[in-house]
Amino acid sequence: MTEGFTKARTMVFPRQVLAGHDVILEVATMCKEFELEGTPLIVTGQTTGALAANHVRDLLKEAKYDVQQVTVGEATQANIVKVEEVAKDVRASFLLGIGGGSKIDLAKLASSNLKIPFISVPTSASHDGIASPRASIKDGGNSLSLNAGEPLGIIADTALIVKAPYRLLASGCADVISNSTAILDWQLADRLRTEFFSSSAANLAKYASESIIENARAIKPNLEESVWIVIRPVIISGISMSVAGSSRPTSGSEHMFSHVLDKTAPGKALHGEQCGVGSIMMMYLHGGDWQRIREALVQIGAPTNAKELGVTREQVIQALVHAHEIRKDRYTVLGDRGLTPEAAERLATITKVI
Repeated sequence: MTEGFTKARTMVFPRQVLAGHDVILEVATMCKEFELEGTPLIVTGQTTGALAANHVRDLLKEAKYDVQQVTVGEATQANIVKVEEVAKDVRASFLLGIGGGSKIDLAKLASSNLKIPFISVPTSASHDGIASPRASIKDGGNSLSLNAGEPLGIIADTALIVKAPYRLLASGCADVISNSTAILDWQLADRLRTEFFSSSAANLAKYASESIIENARAIKPNLEESVWIVIRPVIISGISMSVAGSSRPTSGSEHMFSHVLDKTAPGKALHGEQCGVGSIMMMYLHGGDWQRIREALVQIGAPTNAKELGVTREQVIQALVHAHEIRKDRYTVLGDRGLTPEAAERLATITKVI
């Protein structure tokens, strides 16, 4: 007698996604449709507070919500504690993360820890965290990728996001483009280490990446239509992580390269920018069309080399040499031993990164 089938896995997705012109006006309607009651707490920053949070607060007040607000800085452990303490003090029943990636990550983690819902209201599209169940938190100079809850709903207003610096949108594009190498790393781990692989999650992540690459020429500054082109793949990229149950379809060797740069050259470049450059080099190692990735980044206006990232050739080489050390549990094209300094310099030179 054979044992019964016992596999089980949970996948949680946003219940509603609103994307397009002036959809922020629907924030109160979304809350009502979700039957959210009590006190909402807006988690926002200094810049985004003036840009969007005050508008959302007014809309919710008109709908008879007793709105509270907390202003925070970077996504750090201290700021997570701050958000949670304020949420407890005001007896918040749900959160709204309004701002860039760090504010949404803080709301995401706080809502998960407090076991209350949250709604994601991005004011920029600098990476795919606006829709993912993962959060990136800074802790003692390190960047931690932590499990968190999916947003109950997402409101991505293209008229609002287009007002953010174009560099943020270009960075979001680069982050999604880098799915190309993350998927190849995942497939390699499946072949060599029999790691769990989800073709559904990989196909979603690949679709998102290809959508950006194929439309690269149409993505330009100060065009709301460009935001419209980008926002759907960014959201789908985030959702692919929910399907996978991890960040595997969107994070591989190119992200490891980025994480080392976060340590050795902090504050020089954005996360997505670093991942985009990393993806050029990792695609070369996979034997793929690295020139296609590079050309798409050039067309979008994202960095493709060390100078444009604001880092030195030595920092790039160091990041390549030590990238494999970042996540011992995640097998990639870098293998278990990584690259020698000579191989790293050759790789960066061939791909025109240095």
